[in-house]
Amino acid sequence: MDERLLPLFPLDVVLMPEAPLPLHIFEGRYKEMIGKCLEAGKKSSRTEDFGVVLAKGQEVSRLGSSARIVNTTRTYEDGRMDIFTVGVRRFEVLEVNQDRSFLRADVEFFDDDPGADLPAEADAARAIELFGQMMRRLRKSDDMPIHLVRPYRHLSFRLTAPLALDLDFKQHLLGVRNEAERLSLVIQAFEKLLPELDRAERAREIAGGNGHARSARSS
Repeated sequence: MDERLLPLFPLDVVLMPEAPLPLHIFEGRYKEMIGKCLEAGKKSSRTEDFGVVLAKGQEVSRLGSSARIVNTTRTYEDGRMDIFTVGVRRFEVLEVNQDRSFLRADVEFFDDDPGADLPAEADAARAIELFGQMMRRLRKSDDMPIHLVRPYRHLSFRLTAPLALDLDFKQHLLGVRNEAERLSLVIQAFEKLLPELDRAERAREIAGGNGHARSARSS
């Protein structure tokens, strides 16, 4: 595999650094791509990474994250496979190559800007508390412990990765090169979404109770 070119996997998902991503590989070109990534692992200490980019119709985003194959969880007789991957580094696509059945690209990897601000402890605590509130509502559990291991360098990514947030919002976060700025955006998004979750839950209660839920709460 040309070491200069990163294989690309366009998906309806935004992969964040450190986020897990299980995949079922069934299309021929991607079976070929993942097969080559796995084959590279036989020649070195680990498999070749590939890039995950957000796909919208025929267009793919120019920002993505590389994915590392942790293991192959299942293989099928027809060549399909289930793999478990994790996000590694963000990149920007410089030029796309279409010489193979799957896309490859010349990419530039990037991290946060040198000297970028780390979030204040109060902001980190606020974001984690809001995340906990959202998870408790979504999982419908009032007693759901939230454990996040330090360091908080990528806290914004770790808090947004498991949530079905707007993909454009996640894609925007991916390009922000300052964790304090990202976390501020996450806090704003959570503060906006929590009341929306509460309103949606009340609407479900009213619908399920034939309109009696509102009068029961106001009595």
